[in-house]
Amino acid sequence: MRQTFRKLAAAVVGTGSPTLETEIDRAQSIWNLHFDPATHGLTKAMSFNRTATSIPLFHVTDLHGNVVNPQYEPTDLTKEKGRRMLSAMVSQNAIDKILLDAQRQGRISFYMTGFGEEAAVVGTIAAVDDSDYVFMQYREAAALNYRGYTISEMISQCMGNVEDAAKGRQMPMHFGSVRCHVQTVSSPLATQIPQAAGAGYAFKLEKSGRVCLCYFGDGSASEGDFHAGVNFASTTGAQTLFICRNNGFAISTPTKDQYHGDGITPRGIAYGIPSIRVDGTDLLAVYAATKEARRIIVEEKTPVLLETMAYRVGHHSTSDDSSRYRDKSEIEHFDKEMSPIPRFEAYATAKGWWGGRDETDALAKATRAFVLDELKRQEKLPIYGPEFLFKDTFKEPTPSLVTQREETLAHYQRHKAFYDQASHH
Repeated sequence: MRQTFRKLAAAVVGTGSPTLETEIDRAQSIWNLHFDPATHGLTKAMSFNRTATSIPLFHVTDLHGNVVNPQYEPTDLTKEKGRRMLSAMVSQNAIDKILLDAQRQGRISFYMTGFGEEAAVVGTIAAVDDSDYVFMQYREAAALNYRGYTISEMISQCMGNVEDAAKGRQMPMHFGSVRCHVQTVSSPLATQIPQAAGAGYAFKLEKSGRVCLCYFGDGSASEGDFHAGVNFASTTGAQTLFICRNNGFAISTPTKDQYHGDGITPRGIAYGIPSIRVDGTDLLAVYAATKEARRIIVEEKTPVLLETMAYRVGHHSTSDDSSRYRDKSEIEHFDKEMSPIPRFEAYATAKGWWGGRDETDALAKATRAFVLDELKRQEKLPIYGPEFLFKDTFKEPTPSLVTQREETLAHYQRHKAFYDQASHH
């Protein structure tokens, strides 16, 4: 390295200069050996770098499910696993439709669908070990579905009744499961990113072969937590897979108004981690890319960034009306031409794993019937009382918590009739 700086210093001050050695020391001090001119080179031209070309989109199948990139067709994908993946996509799509309607009917207070992004979620979760840890954003219910989180658990969480493991203390859609190795969803945007970076670093320190998956949207990538989390993971070598679902919108803000650069993938590269952009409607491409990403993370001890490109067919949430900022024809086009479910259905059917559209329709119909029955059953269940707001926080309640509990329960008793009536609507 010192010979490299000798050549650079000589070019600046001349080989015969008495200050040559001083300049060498100065150069090394300034660069602190983090920048290797022998690798990066020097130039006398003042040229401001700009993105010349867009990072391409990795894919394996065409829009009809035909393999067009056989080199990356997964060889470890069995009939059992393929069916499990397609079943998770089809059933979650049906669950989303019914629970969306249930919110519109006032039966639950809030919901978010994953229409159009099923492959981006299922393809990533299926490609890792079931023991790998997951931090979700809020549109990844299909990942929990794939890992065995039941319809009954989803509905009880959305209703907050006595069967809810969180005891009614979370917003609907804030799923989480110790059994499924999934951290509970948190309302504030992007807070899961630095948390997942820390979890991935813990896996590295433990010399564990586990990885941590972190899902977030393109809008979250504009938050400071994204930059802090990815930079921390990069510098520590955290075993974290950052999965950005770039679905075109941050609530109502389209990507063209979010950023001027080439999406999210270059940000991973800028932080020094392997990064790839994948067709998020191509289940095989997502699966193959995630498999390789996990290998890189475990073997090379570095985080990886995966950007899946798909279109958000549904509203941002039940609090949103997307018709105010996009045309209905645009939604219909992507729903018909770019839907990931028929794309993988065609592939699975050609492989002899699936019974075509008839089996898909039968599964969707059975799922809808079960969801409707569960809604009716769970609507009759009581909810947790207000005293449960203060349980499971500390082994021994702090004085301030005791005061809050007393004031809250006294308020509830004064207005009990109102709250009890509201809980039945």
